[in-house]
Amino acid sequence: MKALSVLGSTGSIGTQTLELAEEFPERYRVVALTAGNNLALLVDQIRRHAPEAVALADPARLNELRERLQALSADERPARLPELLAGSDGLCAAAAWPSADLVVTGIVGCAGLLPTLAAIRAGKDLALANKETLIAAGPVVLPELEKSGSRLLPADSEHSAIFQCLQGTPYAETARLSTGTPTPGLRRIQLTASGGAFRDWDPADLVKATVADATSHPNWSMGRKITVDSASLMNKGLEVIEAHYLFGLDYDHIEIVIHPQSIIHSMVELADSSVLAQLGWPDMKLPILYCLSWPERLHTPWRRLDLTEVGQLTFRKPDPAKYPCMELAYAAGRAGGTMPAAMNAANEQAVALFLEEQVHFLDIPKLIDAVCERHKADLMAAPSLTDVLAVDAWAREAVREAAALVAA
Repeated sequence: MKALSVLGSTGSIGTQTLELAEEFPERYRVVALTAGNNLALLVDQIRRHAPEAVALADPARLNELRERLQALSADERPARLPELLAGSDGLCAAAAWPSADLVVTGIVGCAGLLPTLAAIRAGKDLALANKETLIAAGPVVLPELEKSGSRLLPADSEHSAIFQCLQGTPYAETARLSTGTPTPGLRRIQLTASGGAFRDWDPADLVKATVADATSHPNWSMGRKITVDSASLMNKGLEVIEAHYLFGLDYDHIEIVIHPQSIIHSMVELADSSVLAQLGWPDMKLPILYCLSWPERLHTPWRRLDLTEVGQLTFRKPDPAKYPCMELAYAAGRAGGTMPAAMNAANEQAVALFLEEQVHFLDIPKLIDAVCERHKADLMAAPSLTDVLAVDAWAREAVREAAALVAA
């Protein structure tokens, strides 16, 4: 039985991980949870899984959580209430919880960076759903992985697809991820993208895009921030940078392909020109389960993929005029050092302002570009964690300043 620590348990990745733990109770037990503000759901998760530790991001809500747990009836309350933790130190403690075998990192954004590093330093293996760990802090994280021997297993569908395709290659013999060195026999990666909410829009019509439009994904059920990233294709740009760190390819050999059906989750081209792809219905449970079960595969009763039902698989190149964020991500990745951290933080802040309807959808790439241009003079090639966090904070403030000028 594998013991799990689930970071961001009330989010999309966290809730699906816990559903899998319930589907396979003989395989998985939950020993630690971390969450943000959804206390009602968190209490239900504690009741169902009886973890040893629970950490809240906001210390001010710890008493409320304690009161909610005490208010449970005798038949609902776990035999042993969890140790309650809070704040950054609490999140890091839950991530490095001694009895945990695998840490599922479902915290969105740079908020997940410190807990993820804590898990790595504790020698834990990770199911990585937090892109920012590598995007913002790849130069910091890779040496920590080498030092601790931790393995990163990709939990998002695209990198999981690449990982699965590589299991029959010399790469599989190393059983390691994120060494920063080229993967043996791998020539090219093709990351498939649904195209997001605006894939069938004319670029000229994006001036009319609303928050409701941008948060209506045609294929996947995801959080609002990542759904906006899908609409701008920034999510795929971030995945390009993540793939660079995970599999060691340079940016000229990592491509994005629009695939509206979201059946092929990504493809790899090997040295002999063979192309391998991983296919499945658009369902995050499969890549999460593969992280939990690797190197095994578990039998599931889930709906089988029927290609005759799908009918056709189509592909097209992404339009740079519709998706300027894609090119911004490539440029940040190629610049390296702290530029991806600045770009990622700028995107997070710009998307937050868009969701609050303080800026327009088309302002997002403009704000990111402005911040990246400003950061060029201060780029650090080999940053420390302190440097990365400082750049992250600076970029967010820079976006707020630029957005105020736009609003004026």
